[in-house]
Amino acid sequence: MQPTSDYPKALFATIRNAPEQFQFITAEFDTGREAARLAELARIPLAQAGRVSVARLYDGSYRIAFPDYRLNEDGAVATALSALRLARTDLDSMATGPLRDAACKLVDALLEELESSANVTGNDLRLARNAVAALIPEDPPATSQVIPLLRDLQKTLGQQMAAMLAPDPAARDDIRRAVISCLPRFVYYSNYGNLDSEIYLPHVVDNMDRADLGAKESAKARTLRVLFDFVGVQAQEILELGRDFRDIRDAAEARMIAEKGKAGLMRSLLMRARAQDQQPDPALLARIAEAKRTRSILLQSAGTKLTARFADWWKQGDYRFRFEADGNHFRIWVADARRPQEVELEHRSTGLQWFLSFFLVFLHEAEGAHDNCVLLLDEPGHSLHPLAQRDLSAFFEGLALKNQILYTTHSPFLVDVDRLARARKVFVGRDGSTRVSGDLLEGEGSDSQRGAGFAVRAALNLAVAEVSMGGAQPVLVQSRVEQTYLSVIKTLSIASGQFVPPRDMVFAPACGAGVMQVMARLLSETQTRTPKLLLDGSGNALATSLADSAELLLLSDIAQRQDITVEDLFPPAELAAQLDRVERRPERLFADTVVAGRPFVAQALAWAEAEGIALPGDWRLQLAERVRHKMLDAGPTRLSDDTSAQWRNLLEGLAGD
Repeated sequence: MQPTSDYPKALFATIRNAPEQFQFITAEFDTGREAARLAELARIPLAQAGRVSVARLYDGSYRIAFPDYRLNEDGAVATALSALRLARTDLDSMATGPLRDAACKLVDALLEELESSANVTGNDLRLARNAVAALIPEDPPATSQVIPLLRDLQKTLGQQMAAMLAPDPAARDDIRRAVISCLPRFVYYSNYGNLDSEIYLPHVVDNMDRADLGAKESAKARTLRVLFDFVGVQAQEILELGRDFRDIRDAAEARMIAEKGKAGLMRSLLMRARAQDQQPDPALLARIAEAKRTRSILLQSAGTKLTARFADWWKQGDYRFRFEADGNHFRIWVADARRPQEVELEHRSTGLQWFLSFFLVFLHEAEGAHDNCVLLLDEPGHSLHPLAQRDLSAFFEGLALKNQILYTTHSPFLVDVDRLARARKVFVGRDGSTRVSGDLLEGEGSDSQRGAGFAVRAALNLAVAEVSMGGAQPVLVQSRVEQTYLSVIKTLSIASGQFVPPRDMVFAPACGAGVMQVMARLLSETQTRTPKLLLDGSGNALATSLADSAELLLLSDIAQRQDITVEDLFPPAELAAQLDRVERRPERLFADTVVAGRPFVAQALAWAEAEGIALPGDWRLQLAERVRHKMLDAGPTRLSDDTSAQWRNLLEGLAGD
């Protein structure tokens, strides 16, 4: 641990002076198969050894606890009292005598003392045990019935005393060592060493044995080591099999010079001069050709193996890999059904490069080097496109069969809504500390800090949208204002029985003609229903440009009113009352000036100007949200017949074929 990096800055001096007093992190583990061994070692019930809590302090030491461990003091006292009562009953059945009478008197006194005490301690049982032991003579008569009774009572009181005075088993050094020996190793990864398409084999062979590489080169060396190991070939072997006549000759000369110095150099020059008119040894050439053929077969087999295994995990294309070795150079070529021409790996997408490197490291290393490890992944897969990120989540499920995986992400596509119970959000609390919470609705510091919760909500919205859009009638509207009001109209009309939709109706906001055209095309290709475009009076100018994109509906035609906006479908008094709650400063309330039958938005803007009020840019949306909460809480009973009929006409026009 590096104090300047890992100590909280606000407590740096305090922790540095006494690091053994401050806890850095606590993790709780299920003990699993080790529970029985720990329970026996700690002498506690098996049920109390099922979980263990391990804290790491800033000085590197550990603090152990069994969260389910409870000292059963009440049970110990009850057992001791039961033993005393049974002993008293048995004494009554024995013949009178000095020892029997003394035992009865002692047992009566102990029962009276313990039963009248509000808090019996382990020390009380110690005194009771000692009193019973003192009553047993040093040389007891062999035929006495009282002596065995007193010895049994002494033993029982001693056992219950020991149970009450037993120290917390987690404080014992042997228990601490046993728990620490069972802890998994944590392996942290943030760099997966993306492979290059062209690899210089001598550097690979050299780097695999080096320990002084930088982080980037070390990650690449690791990935290459895993690649060659995974496909069943060795870089050194590929390099050796690719040597031609000159390589073999140069290597032999280099060894001769190294061994014999100047004499070797002179001999080398002489041999080269003589060899100018000689052909290479045919047997040597045959061995070189066979070695290169062997290398070619090895690489072909390796590419086939990688292609087959990779296809089990990557669902975004049927990629085919081919390995090629040319002298000292090793290349990776990639092709797929859509692009059958082979392309070097580095010219394919960054996402494919990342996933291939990630696939190699984790699928292969998890089988050996990651045994009994918890894998910590920092922001994996951000270079992948959304569908591939979902495949990555499935890939994690496969890896999790052998290793527990914890990963951080800001992407909603890596938040599995089917398993939100195991999701945790990490955020900065109000005190500036890092917080981790399983409550996905917990506030995140100030109101503006909603990053972690937003990723979860986005994932949930994606899942809901995929289901709700299937088979529904999509209706594109101009903004979230229209979406909010129309959702209220649909909900209340269905609740009142005024409208029974043939299918669900989904309102999707789109701002501007260009956005609407794109969304209309997308929905046309992905949904079974032709999308409809609903424009209010302000959108009449867009009608011509959008006429060919989808079925176009004008709010003014459906409502039989000109210059209408969606607000004009609602009782003006309801809207005015809520607008007065948004703006509390004017002396003259808008509810006192609004006139039914006139465009609501125009009246609101005129009133604000007259009162000297600068309405916020999203005032219409703020008002829509207020109206939505108010009217949905009230239900459909407050609607007039005219309003209900107007809403029904609108919805029937949107639902009609």
